[in-house]
Amino acid sequence: MSTKLWKALTRKRIDRDLEGKGKLARVLGLFDLTALGVGATLGLGVYVLAGSVAKATAGPAVCVSFLIAAIASALSGMCYAEFASRVPKAGSAYVYSYVTIGEFVAFVIGWNLILEYVIATASVARGLSNYVDSLIDNQMKIYFQSVMPINVSFLSKYPDFFAFSVVMLLSVLLCIGAQESSYLNMGFTAVNLTTVLVVIVAGSIKANPANWNIDPSTIPPEFKNAGTGGFMPFGISGVMIGAAKCFYGFVGFDAVAATGEEAKNPQKTIPLAIVISLAVIFAAYFSISTVLTMMWPYYLQDTEAPLPYAFQQIGWSSIKWIVNLGAVSALCTNLLGSMFPLPRILYAMASDGVMFKFLSKIHDKTRTPICGTLVSGVFIGLMTLMFDLEQLIDMMSIGTLLAYTIVAISVLVLRYQKTTQGVKISTNSISEQRPTPLEYFKQIFNVDNQTVTSDFSSEIASWGIVVFASAAFMFGLILNSVHFDDSAINIFLYVVLIVISIIIVVTVFAISRQPIDPIKLAFKVPLVPFAPCLSIFINLFLMLQLDVFTWIRFAVWMVIGFCIYFFYGIKHSLQGQKNIARLLDTPLQ
Repeated sequence: MSTKLWKALTRKRIDRDLEGKGKLARVLGLFDLTALGVGATLGLGVYVLAGSVAKATAGPAVCVSFLIAAIASALSGMCYAEFASRVPKAGSAYVYSYVTIGEFVAFVIGWNLILEYVIATASVARGLSNYVDSLIDNQMKIYFQSVMPINVSFLSKYPDFFAFSVVMLLSVLLCIGAQESSYLNMGFTAVNLTTVLVVIVAGSIKANPANWNIDPSTIPPEFKNAGTGGFMPFGISGVMIGAAKCFYGFVGFDAVAATGEEAKNPQKTIPLAIVISLAVIFAAYFSISTVLTMMWPYYLQDTEAPLPYAFQQIGWSSIKWIVNLGAVSALCTNLLGSMFPLPRILYAMASDGVMFKFLSKIHDKTRTPICGTLVSGVFIGLMTLMFDLEQLIDMMSIGTLLAYTIVAISVLVLRYQKTTQGVKISTNSISEQRPTPLEYFKQIFNVDNQTVTSDFSSEIASWGIVVFASAAFMFGLILNSVHFDDSAINIFLYVVLIVISIIIVVTVFAISRQPIDPIKLAFKVPLVPFAPCLSIFINLFLMLQLDVFTWIRFAVWMVIGFCIYFFYGIKHSLQGQKNIARLLDTPLQ
């Protein structure tokens, strides 16, 4: 029984199952995909995140926090880009992990991507509602709270029918077609980027470099939590915690990877769109955070609407209204970009049988996953109607970081996996019989300089990846527990950290010594295994910065997913049915 279960959990989609034309319409070019990536990512964060992180966490060094978050996102983005070259199918990281690791891990990733996009869309919808409401003196909030108050601690204070209506309207729009949705997204994105440029130029004119070197003695006593002044008032730890928060601002670029069946020439356009969109997003965040903290002291920033507040304080009210217009456009494009990938994830999982089959239905005329889109819209709409989503944003980040980690691991597994495509694999005695300890040692460091992948070298690389990921997680967990003093327990933890660091370095070196799969792709991650390993390390470290309640909520979400998989998905898996049909040597009906 346990053997059958293990085979079911680790069964993979084989290459020929990934071939074929696909049911979705290939209508998205490089410009469409880049606009989708920028639109899905460059939203509320550019108008709120820089000010809130600068004031409470990083100070003027918030630009460094954005740089660290951008590096983490870029490493993950390159891993996504390589997989898009390998697997041009809808489903993003779900399909990638299904090909390389197995069905159960793929379901876990898909379930986490659903969490990411649901919460991202719902939170942006509520943010749009709140922003529009603030422009009309909170009239919607006052009315709905007086007519239909909700007195439940974990729910919203009132049902937000405006946010619900916006989500349902976008759901209908997404059902019409991918190209039509792309046109609207490009329009909103153009307004958003124009606003960002106006803010950067106007802010540069009023920038004062002295605000990056504030003397702590000049900070008023009422700002007792303003740190020590200067460029890093909260130290290196504040910059790293800020990076974990700033990472939220880069979530969304993976929406491009979900369009594998709707992109023209996906092996080339998707990797390029991911790289370009991340470059544009980082430039916007870095520039905005720089001019904002130079224009107005970090400890005086407004955490809810820092840009309009800063321009109001320096007497440029006209720029304030331009920022408001840009913020509304950014929220609209962010909402559309966040909602676009979710039906594609549901479509991919339902097509494989691990989710309910009706979600894979494609409309004959529009060639869009209409059932998945409408179900997504209703689910998100209900969340925007009833829930206050502020505390769920961290939960979205933990699911996203886990998905990014699995994608980086999958890239490493595939690079060192034995292949028969275009290369004749020579077998030797090592692969035909149980290796001796000496043979294991020699292969770990590839003493014989083997250049062709084999089952044995693939096994060594796979175990090395497992050891590295485990050691990286332990390193981050212990590092968070260390208080830099000379107590006995901390000295012991220092020693443990040094030992784990040595294990990490030796493991990465051992992985790098294994022969690599020579397959040709339109895009490959450079510096393998170092770049993917760094991505894994950073993602795990950022996950460990999140609080325990986030991990508890994440665990509850995963339990719900496990129930769906073990009571439905594992029995209805299309790959499982194909495997059984092959064993019986009968065609699948």
